[in-house]
Amino acid sequence: MYVRTFALRDFRSWETASADLTPGPTVFVGPNGHGKTNIIEALGYLSGLSSHRVSSDSPLLRAGASRAFVGAVVVNDGRELGIDIEINEGKANRARINQSPARRPREIVGILRTVLFAPEDLALVRGDPGDRRRFLDELLTTRFPRLGGVRADYDKVLRQRSALLKTAGGSLRRGTRSSDGASALATLDVWDGHLAAHGSELLAARIALLHDLAPHVVESYRSIAPESRPAVLRYRSSLGDVLPAEFADPSRKPEHDDRELIEAAFRRRLSEMRAKEIDRGVCLVGPHRDDLELILGDQPAKGYASHGESWSFALSLRLGAFALLRSDGTDPVLMLDDVFAELDRRRRAALVSVAATAEQVLITAAVPEDVPSELAGARFVVHAEETERGRISVLSAAARGESLGEVSDDGR
Repeated sequence: MYVRTFALRDFRSWETASADLTPGPTVFVGPNGHGKTNIIEALGYLSGLSSHRVSSDSPLLRAGASRAFVGAVVVNDGRELGIDIEINEGKANRARINQSPARRPREIVGILRTVLFAPEDLALVRGDPGDRRRFLDELLTTRFPRLGGVRADYDKVLRQRSALLKTAGGSLRRGTRSSDGASALATLDVWDGHLAAHGSELLAARIALLHDLAPHVVESYRSIAPESRPAVLRYRSSLGDVLPAEFADPSRKPEHDDRELIEAAFRRRLSEMRAKEIDRGVCLVGPHRDDLELILGDQPAKGYASHGESWSFALSLRLGAFALLRSDGTDPVLMLDDVFAELDRRRRAALVSVAATAEQVLITAAVPEDVPSELAGARFVVHAEETERGRISVLSAAARGESLGEVSDDGR
């Protein structure tokens, strides 16, 4: 799989940009803050409908623009597909496949598969559980796009149920039995069922994913840091002891009835926690409260791993994801955002050994010297210009030093 061409319009610092790409390495070189990461971010958004830098779409629009456009032609096993998305301020985004409107934006998910390694990935080890949940869910959706809909449905039910808990809890704290509070209590059982149904499907999928992913991550860590303690991954569920302990172990082989077992445990746990949830007004049970535990030896990596060990673990998670997607039968596009300057010799070598075998690798760097010679390939220069429309990024082909053509009215 590779991106043959891409186009941007009003995305971040880019007023317009387009370029033809080839398999193998492509390097975008430019000073920090001039817009090279925005290219990687745009393609990542086209892949999974999310940014690795922000949680909402608003920052993706260029200052003063009401919408942004990202498009690409993707080649997979010789077949070309054009995909694009229009990101709109204050209204629904719109996507197309081969110029035909998609019913929902998420229909384009999975057409372009990417794995991105960026400095922000240190948060996978040192950050909050939400960073690790997001890592799992993005990889899950890349492999099985249908599960993006499951996650969206779960989030909708979670918001509705959380609102009911706040209403019921507020009524009880005031010492009143308002009609709103009574109605919320009466309908909680219904929403418990919806939450358990969607949540058990998501949780079962995460556990199955971890079973497939863990060996790749463990092997990657062993090759990057052979002198370090062994890496271990474990899933920590908010279902507590109502879910058998073996579900946390990635070596356990998933069974066909896992979802049913998880849903039954989910319902029991919701029943146990009902009073506490109403008292606090928040939903305390479900995949949104879970964590992917990263362990070195017998200690959690967070708080105990050295800086080097943390980088090694973060890199291993991304290399493990790349290896897993590759084992599915298609090389994803590997995107490396300004990371070589952050890595020591051994970690650079480990990353290069994988990147050199990828069908396509897109790299950003502040200076050409940051990119290992093994990944020399096509090169583009990114710089920023002050214009009457504000500060915008400009893309040039390094070999010619001439500006690349702008996108046309339809973004191509």
